Amino acid sequence: MEDFNKKYKLSDAELFAVIDHNKLESEKITAPRYSYWKSVFRVFFRKKINVIMLAILAILIVFAYVYPTAIGYDPEVDPFSNIGDTKALHLSPKEAIEHFGFNIKWLFGTGATGASTFNSIWNGSRISISLALICAAINMTIGIILGAIWGFSRKFDMVMNEVYNILGNVPSTLIISVLVMIFSPSFWTLVFAMTIIGWLGMAYYIRTRVIIIRDHEYNLASRCLGTNIFKIAMRNILPFMTSVIVLEIAAAIPGYISSEVFLSYIGLGISEQTLGRLIYEAQNAMVTPGWGWEFWTPVAVASVITIVLYVTGQNLGDASDPRTHM
Repeated sequence: MEDFNKKYKLSDAELFAVIDHNKLESEKITAPRYSYWKSVFRVFFRKKINVIMLAILAILIVFAYVYPTAIGYDPEVDPFSNIGDTKALHLSPKEAIEHFGFNIKWLFGTGATGASTFNSIWNGSRISISLALICAAINMTIGIILGAIWGFSRKFDMVMNEVYNILGNVPSTLIISVLVMIFSPSFWTLVFAMTIIGWLGMAYYIRTRVIIIRDHEYNLASRCLGTNIFKIAMRNILPFMTSVIVLEIAAAIPGYISSEVFLSYIGLGISEQTLGRLIYEAQNAMVTPGWGWEFWTPVAVASVITIVLYVTGQNLGDASDPRTHM
């Protein structure tokens, strides 16, 4: 020790210090702080495919929401701006650029009215994505809250099972079709039609998951302490189902876009110029030589949007599982 002191020239006060014994400090666990969502995003961004999907999603959102506003797109005027020019109808991208000159809006050619298919597609994408997000937000919110209470309250379970047995066996397409035919086929009519019982499937799924974990010891202890059912469902049960909920939302959003495209394709969609409406109006062009661009471009964009949303959501749901945070 003397050699050590001489070598480093340290005093006894610097080498030794008296530490008070504190019971509270001694019981603290020295472990790194754990942030659930920080771990979720760390796992999510670990895969390069997720970064690529997010980049594509960002581009789609910019074109769907920013581009139509930036060019001042008017859905009531622009689709008929070239209707008097007979040489502007049904042009391929190459023919449209040769006829009008190079501009980004002619990259997908023109349609039956001579309008830019590129502009029409992105305006339609904005409407279709907005419809899907609103329907998903409404159905997921109602379904998660009612499903949690449904699975925990046995009295509520008896009532909701009867409701589910009646409404759950009626084809949703039939209900949507009837409501769209009764009311005017508008954006909010379709939102109402897709949400009036759209939450039921999500609620039943959450109910089934809740039943599995509702009788765990911590939930029984909460009930013995007088905690109400709603608080137990919201604080004790739903936080353990985050990954499941994210996965359901991931499947729901592209599902609503697909439903809108299908309904519009069979003639039961809304009057607005959605992706489904564009596909419906261009279905005859699919079999006409040289006009295929009018049909396949909205089909391709709709497919890319649904695939990107689904893959991103699925991978985010996998990252939300705490078992992947090891």
